[in-house]
Order: sequence, then C-alpha cells, then structure tokens
Amino acid sequence: QVQLVESGGGLVQPGGSLRLSCAASGSIFSIYAMGWYRQAPGKQRELVATITSGITSGGTTNYADSVKGRFTISRDNAKNTVYMQMKSLKPEDTAVYYCNADIRTDWRTRNNYWGQGTQVTVSS
Repeated sequence: QVQLVESGGGLVQPGGSLRLSCAASGSIFSIYAMGWYRQAPGKQRELVATITSGITSGGTTNYADSVKGRFTISRDNAKNTVYMQMKSLKPEDTAVYYCNADIRTDWRTRNNYWGQGTQVTVSS
C-alpha cells in the first residue's frame, strides 16, 4: 500500500513564502513522476506543477501559467519526496494542495496516488 503524506501548509501573508513537502512510502518499485495539484472552494482540482523522475525520460518540470516564476518544484528521489517552494504568494493561491505520484508498485501495476491534502491560506 502506497501512502503520500504532505506537510508544510499553513497561513501566510500575501507576498510570503511556504515550502510544501510530500513523502511517498510503501511498496514502491519506482516513481515516474510526482506533482502538486490544488483545489479552491467551488472549483475543480487543477495542476500546479509536476516533475518527472527520469525513469523513462530526463527529469523535467512543468508549471501552471499562474504559478510560473513563483513556484519551484523539486524532488529527492532517494527519499521518494517532492517539494514545492512557493514564493510571492497571492490570495488566489489559497487552496487545498494535493500531492500526486505516478508509481509502479510491481511489474504490472502502475497507478496515480493522492495525498490527503494540506491547506494553504494566503491572507492578510
């Protein structure tokens, strides 16, 4: 069983910074990619940033246009952990942030897994 545990959310003032962490654990054979999504009240969950692990390709990052230049995603493959440094935070960034991982658990099983989410609130 795979488990993703997020941490680092909280309340921050506009213009401030937060660093989110997500650690994957369990019967993991390999992780192809990890990423962050967010969901604000009344809105659908949206992609924020993803990063590949370089298993099938070189490690690459992708960002939503709304966060490009402000958020930075990174990972520590040895620790099965993904991070997201968020700076210049805006009230529009307020949402529950979910960690996602594309994980192979055995020779025939590859699925996406989700964390429980961590609340990020940007307000003065």
